[in-house]
Amino acid sequence: MRLLHTMLRVGDLDQSLNFYCEVLGMQLLRKKDYPSGEFTLAFIGYGDEADNTVIELTYNWGRDQYNLGDAYGHIALGVDDIYKTCDEIKARGGKVSREPGPMKHGKTVIAFVEDPDGYKIELIQLSSHSSAATPVQTTTA
Repeated sequence: MRLLHTMLRVGDLDQSLNFYCEVLGMQLLRKKDYPSGEFTLAFIGYGDEADNTVIELTYNWGRDQYNLGDAYGHIALGVDDIYKTCDEIKARGGKVSREPGPMKHGKTVIAFVEDPDGYKIELIQLSSHSSAATPVQTTTA
């Protein structure tokens, strides 16, 4: 078995695609409208679905917001230079809701960003090399 994707319902698909693709550097892998069900699915990620876990963004036509609830936590992304990555996210218009620093009761350096719908994305420092290139890159779909 292998984890294939995580699905998030979004209120504005274009705004969400801009955030995940332009701010976080993911690629739009595929997108399809389902007129009979009145929804659109967009699959995004850092690599092909055959080899990588991706995110499925689901837009239900005519619905522009959701109650996020208190059970869902966050998506986590590993980065090589968390400080540089947060600076780049802010420069691209992204919201850093928790600046980089050690997690409570631990030493791992983390930060949090939020997507346009308020979903949390945790950034986790993968290495002690702050000068390494970050995996968040500007790409076009």
